Amino acid sequence: MPRTLERQTMTNGEFAHLGEGSVAYLRKVSSDDLRGRFPGLEEIQPGMELWALFGANGQPILLSDARDRALAGAMENDLTTVAIH
Repeated sequence: MPRTLERQTMTNGEFAHLGEGSVAYLRKVSSDDLRGRFPGLEEIQPGMELWALFGANGQPILLSDARDRALAGAMENDLTTVAIH
């Protein structure tokens, strides 16, 4: 008898919290794009390329001028990182 796979459906709320606390995404950003994403960010030189680490829900975690430091921050918080291009 063939085996059937049972589909499981996630609610919008469950999907919104998928990976929360365990997954973060790393993204190269321009200092020009940061004002809305990092509330309370002090004035920063325009045109700089930086690395931002965001939680699975899009919440900013940290900002660095070096990719390695951003990855180290993820490791310190036991987060699995994924890259967004």
